[in-house]
Amino acid sequence: MYKIIKLLSVLLLAFQLAQAQAPVVTGAERTAEYLPLLRNKRVALLVNQTAIIGQTHLVDSLLHLGVRIQKIFSPEHGFRGNADAGEKIGNSVDERTGLPIVSLYGKHRKADAADLRDVDVLVFDIQDVGARFYTYISSLQELMESAAENNKPLIVLDRPNPNGHYVDGPILDTAFRSFVGMQPIPLVHGMTVGEYARLLNGERWLKGGVRCKLTVIPCLRYTHQTFYHLPVKPSPNLPNMASIYLYPSLCLFEGTALSLGRGTDKPFQVFGSPLFPKDLYSFTPRSMPGAKNPVLKDQVCYGYDLSGPAASVLRQTGYQLQLKWLIQAYKMYPQKDKFFTAFFNKLAGNRQLMQQIKDGKSESEIRQSWEPGLSRFKQLRKQYLLYQ
Repeated sequence: MYKIIKLLSVLLLAFQLAQAQAPVVTGAERTAEYLPLLRNKRVALLVNQTAIIGQTHLVDSLLHLGVRIQKIFSPEHGFRGNADAGEKIGNSVDERTGLPIVSLYGKHRKADAADLRDVDVLVFDIQDVGARFYTYISSLQELMESAAENNKPLIVLDRPNPNGHYVDGPILDTAFRSFVGMQPIPLVHGMTVGEYARLLNGERWLKGGVRCKLTVIPCLRYTHQTFYHLPVKPSPNLPNMASIYLYPSLCLFEGTALSLGRGTDKPFQVFGSPLFPKDLYSFTPRSMPGAKNPVLKDQVCYGYDLSGPAASVLRQTGYQLQLKWLIQAYKMYPQKDKFFTAFFNKLAGNRQLMQQIKDGKSESEIRQSWEPGLSRFKQLRKQYLLYQ
């Protein structure tokens, strides 16, 4: 009996190792699951440079498979993903395919009846990074609302969440609702876009309580403990996995007077200011593609370099949202009344976090204040998960 149990244990371990080493299959790669839904339909896709099957863009793959694509919708950073954060992008035509590209960023964020008049079905395929203020989930919500309001089915081709292994941060107070935070979820939500779409639909969080006809094509061989290496950078200033792991913690610096490395080769991996001690790590933000006018451009900044191998950076974060760098920076900054900008409360999703830091609260005290909301959200989230 002992030998049988031992053999079963070895076989189980071998199976787990095989699963761990087997590559994740994204929703987009599972064409057999969704091509029947696109056959003889006029299709529009909300996609960017991350919508790939292997080395080929989803648009090119679907055209090759005979899918009738009417148009492309593009999110923040554009269809090719090379525009600055917040940069306004107009409509255009894709040079490779000749397809019209309709920008859904800026004043025209939501596809309207005119945009959808010649469309039968919508497809969403964009790589997210799991933070509430990363605007692709806001674009997803508005596409779902357009789909519901115009009676168009929506297919979400799911992709792994590289920060999907934890849930953390303050819950958004809806008084601070904006495009960088539209729903009462934590700063790090721990859901894939497919799971989040299910939550929006299930909780009737779409505008007017509408629901869209939603189909999610899940990934295979993915769990929330899978550490997935993104094959394409999701936006200009997230160039590697180190930046992606640090992003939820460091993006809060976007609401301060500090630079977090835009305009350098280490965006979202460093932070600093010209007012910090000059014996610290130094860097100078410059104008470059994806960061044409970075904060503190052409000024020498002094601060901290958190970059390194992805595994090392992941350990630095402690597998949770980190406030220690923000608290430390506030204590060091000589002009306390100029440290925070008005944008900070939108990123934090409340006014409490700024006040807690000003009041000298410790990280553990601040984290404790998040617990009731986090506990409620984790229970809510369970209903909509597609993966372990």
